[in-house]
Amino acid sequence: MTKTTMESEIDPGTEAIRALVARDRAPEISEADDLYGWLAGSWELDVRHYGINVASHGLTGEVHAFRALEGRAVQDVWIMPSRPVRHVQLMREMNMYGTTLRVWDPSIEAWRITYINPVTGQRDELIGRRIGKDIVQVGTHQDGTPIRWNFTAITPDSFRWTGEALETDGVTWRLEGEFHARRVR
Repeated sequence: MTKTTMESEIDPGTEAIRALVARDRAPEISEADDLYGWLAGSWELDVRHYGINVASHGLTGEVHAFRALEGRAVQDVWIMPSRPVRHVQLMREMNMYGTTLRVWDPSIEAWRITYINPVTGQRDELIGRRIGKDIVQVGTHQDGTPIRWNFTAITPDSFRWTGEALETDGVTWRLEGEFHARRVR
């Protein structure tokens, strides 16, 4: 069986990206509800905490985000360490190459969020809402541990992201991750 001329000229990866990526938000999402549109673009990360305080290690990362699914979602790829310094022998616990899909759900007037990191098997489900100037995402790790992820100090060119998990005492939040991001122009 031979491919038609059209099939041989189309790169399926390019077509998949064209089908996934959207230029603007969907019309049914109001500007006030568009919590994540500002995230679109590329970001450099200074990693301050990832399970432990790693600020002295100079660990860097990167985030690339875009509108997706006809503008009804915002997807990203979080990478740590950054691609130029990645190597095969990375410690599994310090290796992040995952994606987040945030989808607007009008029935709850909030964003449903799924994060998956195939390197470590991490899979988290959260609900995101604006609280004051911050974006607070509350949910659970796959083992049921309550978590909250926060975007704070958001400007057009920077943000701080923290991830916390609730200790078994049901009161104490333990810092799991802290990233300081700068937009790449």
